Amino acid sequence: MLRAKVVLVGLALCSTALLANPISLEQTVSVQSVTELAISNDGKHTAFVRNRPRNPYREDDGSSYRELFMVNEQGQQTPFITGDIRLGNLKFSPDNRQLYFVSKRAKDKFASLYKIAVNGGEAVQVLSHSSAIARYDISQDGRKLAFLAKPAEPKAKAELSKKGFKAEVYEEDLQLSQLWLTDLTAAELKPQLISIDANVLSLSFAPDNKHLLIRTAPTALIDDDYMASQYQLVDLSGKTVQHFATAGKLDKAAFSPDGSKVALIGSEDIHDPSAGRLLLADVGSGNITELLPNYMGHVQDFAWRSNTELDYLGHVGTEAEIGRLNVRNAKRSSLVKAGNGIITRLEVATNSPQARVLLNKPEHPTEVYALHNRGALHRLTDSNPWLAGISMPKQQTIRHQARDGLELEGILIYPLHYVKGKQYPLVMVVHGGPEAHISNGWLDRYASPVKLMAAEGYMQFFPNYRGSTGRGVAFSKLGQNDYAGKEFDDLVDAKQHLVDQGLVDASKVGMTGGSYGGYASAWAATKQTEHFAASVMFVGISNNLSKFGTTDIANEMHLVHARSYPWQKWQWYLERSPIYYAEQARTPILIMHGKDDTRVHPSQSMELYRYLKTHGKVPVRLVLYPGEGHGNQKAAAQLDYGMRLIRWMDHFLKHGATTLPPHQLPHSDNINVLKDAAENNAVNDNKDAA
Repeated sequence: MLRAKVVLVGLALCSTALLANPISLEQTVSVQSVTELAISNDGKHTAFVRNRPRNPYREDDGSSYRELFMVNEQGQQTPFITGDIRLGNLKFSPDNRQLYFVSKRAKDKFASLYKIAVNGGEAVQVLSHSSAIARYDISQDGRKLAFLAKPAEPKAKAELSKKGFKAEVYEEDLQLSQLWLTDLTAAELKPQLISIDANVLSLSFAPDNKHLLIRTAPTALIDDDYMASQYQLVDLSGKTVQHFATAGKLDKAAFSPDGSKVALIGSEDIHDPSAGRLLLADVGSGNITELLPNYMGHVQDFAWRSNTELDYLGHVGTEAEIGRLNVRNAKRSSLVKAGNGIITRLEVATNSPQARVLLNKPEHPTEVYALHNRGALHRLTDSNPWLAGISMPKQQTIRHQARDGLELEGILIYPLHYVKGKQYPLVMVVHGGPEAHISNGWLDRYASPVKLMAAEGYMQFFPNYRGSTGRGVAFSKLGQNDYAGKEFDDLVDAKQHLVDQGLVDASKVGMTGGSYGGYASAWAATKQTEHFAASVMFVGISNNLSKFGTTDIANEMHLVHARSYPWQKWQWYLERSPIYYAEQARTPILIMHGKDDTRVHPSQSMELYRYLKTHGKVPVRLVLYPGEGHGNQKAAAQLDYGMRLIRWMDHFLKHGATTLPPHQLPHSDNINVLKDAAENNAVNDNKDAA
């Protein structure tokens, strides 16, 4: 009984409001959601992948499982491949009879290509390669398969490693992703390498079945993927037939049904922080035009309806919309207006008006919806029926002005039992990027357990500060060449607005965020320390000089963030670094970081920790997560993170503490309680049987 009591206190971390049914932290990190969607050409079959996280106490550590389901228009789901499996990259065969997917199953050494009949049955392996199959496509006549895979690892490498020769040549040991082609009608599939002198990032067959649209980058470096990739049309021998000259980041591309055009999501210029412009390329000439010039949002997805019409999915401000566009005369109409949920993916059947979308709302994570031709949305899946019993706090978009008059917006979540006129502690959750934005949808994550914190009496605000996406290219560039300048002043202005509205206790405001949001959290604890009473920094930046020298996106930092190099203004870079203000820091800061992070090296967190620890004037703690990178992927690490975040905010915002809370968490007790419960159940079952 004593052990159980300890566990309950440890899980709750603080007392929950009476009469409420809040979501627990363990439930938050275990929420299931739909991550992938495919619709058959005839519109009769919809397949989706549901992400099922591992239970952090009941299962061994590992990545989430990804299970395959089918759903019809009435919302009837059929589990196809479920259990402890990971699969993805869904594609229906051109004849609508088979569903292809990639998975590492049974005795597979690498991820292989499989297919399963749409009416059920056992999955059949189509192809196992000498390395993992990444992306693939099937020609529209169903006869050819093209796929991407890296070269097979030399057998000598394992032997050398066994002998201790494990030296890694930094950024030169990377293997290019190669393009392979095989005949699906052959009795035995024998893939042929198509010579492409570049790293191939994506591929799709042209409607004529004789050409491929590929996106390539000079090297396998992530920086080149971001900033130096290009689309080109090649024949099946790999010869370039057409090159589409673009500048900046690129995303999805797709042929029109007749193959004469290619629509793609690209950038306005090389300095555009995010691919969000809808472009149209003429296959014959290679000429490119912008289909939605001056669009005050960011295009997230699109799908061709005919040779002249396509539907596009855009995020505008904190909402999402779907529009229909005539590519000949640029006329557009609204299909789904903003305010119907946050749509993240659009799939349209090639030979049918049927369409499906992935959509989330404040009440539920991402699910499959049917999109009818007149814009009506009908929910088809419910991955978490138990959410119907969870108390939901009020969530809304609010707008305010920055000190220079710029209009800003963000998402405000009220305490579950909000009382008008009462001032509450505030936790500000700052998104990364900064080329990203927060939408008015499902915001519960391990790093932002909003519904639990609302039940615990917190006001929470997710600001879309200048430099965020969703409001056009010009707005997304406002933070460039101004690290931690007006963009982070916007966060102080947001706090002041909420204080002025009588919602927030000015002395009880905390900040948290990851990546660029972690940078903001470090800045809040140092340069802006007088405004914030607690901070939790995750995978964040503390020194812009050493950040440039240790990241894998230095070119992107130069082109779309700083617009300069450190050697051009050393002192400026230093003065825009939280370590420069470490001596004046008075805000308690919890620093957490994945030990395998290549985007923001963990040394960024170590630097700030050591500076603050040496000064000795503020509570500081550093927590590192082995095996995690730029964000925690495994449920146990996520749960640990969330527990530390909430305890830190409780300790310093609610209780006004001035010293560190204990560093231990009750994970062992929680596991033991579950073991005891299982043993007691087994004993009782045996008694009943007797």
